[in-house]
Amino acid sequence: MNAKKRRKSKKAEERSEHLPDSPGPDGGDPDEDLTLDLQEAMQQRADGPFPYRKKLKRRYYERELFHLQVELLKVQRWTQETGQRIVIVFEGRDAAGKGGTIKRFREHLNPRGARVVALPKPSDIERGQWYFQRYISQFPTAGEIVFFDRSWYNRAGVEPVMGFCTTEEYRLFMAEVPGLERAWVESGIRLFKLWFDVGKEEQRRRLEARRTHPLKQWKLSPMDELAAKKWDAYTRARDAMFLLTHKGDAPWTVIRSDDKRRARLAAIRSVLRELDYPEKDDRWARTPDPLIAGPADIMFPRRWQSLFGTLPQFPGSSES
Repeated sequence: MNAKKRRKSKKAEERSEHLPDSPGPDGGDPDEDLTLDLQEAMQQRADGPFPYRKKLKRRYYERELFHLQVELLKVQRWTQETGQRIVIVFEGRDAAGKGGTIKRFREHLNPRGARVVALPKPSDIERGQWYFQRYISQFPTAGEIVFFDRSWYNRAGVEPVMGFCTTEEYRLFMAEVPGLERAWVESGIRLFKLWFDVGKEEQRRRLEARRTHPLKQWKLSPMDELAAKKWDAYTRARDAMFLLTHKGDAPWTVIRSDDKRRARLAAIRSVLRELDYPEKDDRWARTPDPLIAGPADIMFPRRWQSLFGTLPQFPGSSES
């Protein structure tokens, strides 16, 4: 490498190491990067096309993520000092970016107090137990944060869609879970439920990358292969889940994840905003971009209104 190239490389490294210390807009881009008029985008929310034309610029993303991870360290210190118990549930469509977001949550936390739970399919013994038993056994002790990479909500989505549970098991789950979550919250658990919603075309692109990229093939599962074919069934299951389990005690936050960087920042902010920890810096732990994240009844207003007041159909019942 000649001297000129070495100087250029060194300058690039210095720019990446010295990120700005002042917060900027979540988008990091001017308003003209919006796909739609802002008012139209707000009205469509998660039902419409993704609101941004361009992916979030790396420089803005890295700056914001750095400061948010500093805030997460404050949260962990507070959690350990005060004996808090925090559960964060990550759910969503296949290839929606759940695992990558969990990685950014935990990247600089002390692993002794921040644990990921990603359970395999139940064993013969677990199938004979109460459905919630194997999940509750993974709940945090005092001073611990637990991240569920998929959770008991398998029974609200993948299980009924794929025929892994009966209609009665599904209906019983939907009837039980709001009361259980209310009891957990009343016992002192801080429960966050994040749903990552990816567009159909972006999901297709990501699944294709898993098939062809040698370092991503481990992510591909038989369930992924059916994701596109079962898109409508998963949509019905999602809407029914929001209808019956989006409650004041344990609401769902929807994260639009076509842009992974925007989704990660919004997910972290959605948690930080709800916690009152010492030395909280509201410049960084601010309200997430409302075009990317928000309560389920706001992000899916049309579907919510069409389902409201009705008992949802068993999600897989009309599938061949």
